[in-house]
Amino acid sequence: MRAGYDRSGLTTGIVHFGVGGFHRAHQAMYVDTLLGGGGARDWAICGVGVLPGDRRMRDVLTAQDGLYTLSVVEPDGSWDTRVIGSIVEYLYAPDDPEAVLAKLADPATRIVSLTITEGGYGISAVSGEFDASAPAVAADLAPGAVPGTVFGLVVEGLARRRAAGIAPFTVMSCDNIEGNGHVARRVFGAFARLRDPALGDWVEQQVRFPNSMVDRITPATPPDAAAEVLRRTGIEDGWPVVTEPFTQWVLEDSFTLGRPPYERAGVQVVADVTPYELMKLRLLNASHQGIAYFGHLCGYRLVHEAAQDPLFDRFLMRYMDLEATPTLRPVPGVDLDLYKRTLIERFANPAIGDTIARLCAESSDRIPKWVLPVIRERLAVDGEIECAAAIVAGWARYAEGVDEQGEPIEVVDRLRDELMPLARRQRAEPTAFLSAREVFGDLIEEPRFVRAYVSALESLHAKGARATLADLVGNE
Repeated sequence: MRAGYDRSGLTTGIVHFGVGGFHRAHQAMYVDTLLGGGGARDWAICGVGVLPGDRRMRDVLTAQDGLYTLSVVEPDGSWDTRVIGSIVEYLYAPDDPEAVLAKLADPATRIVSLTITEGGYGISAVSGEFDASAPAVAADLAPGAVPGTVFGLVVEGLARRRAAGIAPFTVMSCDNIEGNGHVARRVFGAFARLRDPALGDWVEQQVRFPNSMVDRITPATPPDAAAEVLRRTGIEDGWPVVTEPFTQWVLEDSFTLGRPPYERAGVQVVADVTPYELMKLRLLNASHQGIAYFGHLCGYRLVHEAAQDPLFDRFLMRYMDLEATPTLRPVPGVDLDLYKRTLIERFANPAIGDTIARLCAESSDRIPKWVLPVIRERLAVDGEIECAAAIVAGWARYAEGVDEQGEPIEVVDRLRDELMPLARRQRAEPTAFLSAREVFGDLIEEPRFVRAYVSALESLHAKGARATLADLVGNE
């Protein structure tokens, strides 16, 4: 396996936490495009793994010298495969945290980027503040602790730079969170302040945290992907990436020590990311949740199967047009009507093989960030909320753990032990699920939302998912 350019002499300028399929299909791809054009040779990537599940990525990328294949699959089934060479090093923090810290403290490291998932920032859904009570975080805050979390590692790296008189790196969040840069500033600043108030002041004053919007549907690598890549290209790859043709990255131009010329690779570098991120989170990501629970309950297991169903098409368009779009800001250069139709087409791409299960996972991290803000804004102006409330009710019905045929549902969620017992009480107590204030805050005290939610939930119990959707979209 070889990249399409000479990798000798590349140096690391970016350290990335959370090397998964999305990072390899997105940020690493953009840097690879720049490298292929002969530029950005001091902006190669060092990947870092923190979680036990990252061990396999370390093994694969180390064995392949950081190389892997990225296959873009068109709706007609055609593949375009290229070798990505922008990741030149991978460090697994549990094995050698000092190697990670040395890399963070190295003056050559100018950006630390993150795809640590929506739930990886330790933010309380109720207070909106950093939750330092998590055992791993508390352990990192103990005097003399060897850091094991992304918070501990990044802040220790910054502390070493501060002590050495080295300017701080930029922390660039690439996760699907509204105001992801602001969130990153809040959590890393809070951790630093708990460790040392003076360090906290320095982080908040000196470190830049640009906001960004990232978009590319990248499912978990299909089981047959490696064999398919080998058949089509003759390349052996221990962990290939398969993704859709569409890709977008909107990035706030706020960096401490410079950045790659991302715009040359198609990145939209702007002064204000907010309109773009709201568009993506409240249209694409929230619509994915609209497919997820109703799709599973209707018997679908692949995203494209549900998206090709005219009933789901009408439901998603109604949600986007009447509920989500009124909460958006003007989006420069974007035709929103075209964007929404394109979303449905992307969801319906059968070549991607995205799974309903992927969309249903970790809902307690996703719903509060993508769907509940729409509900709250619409309640404030007495706007329509029926579809968004139905999405929440669909999640609650799914969380009961049994489908409409009596078959078990495998609920994957960090709060499953708290939420599933609540969901199983809701046939007798319809608002039981909403009592989880760490997820819903005070929404249980909003009568109009509760009415819409209970109506959808009771319909799901009495009529089933398909009939509930049909009632919501009427005779459209």
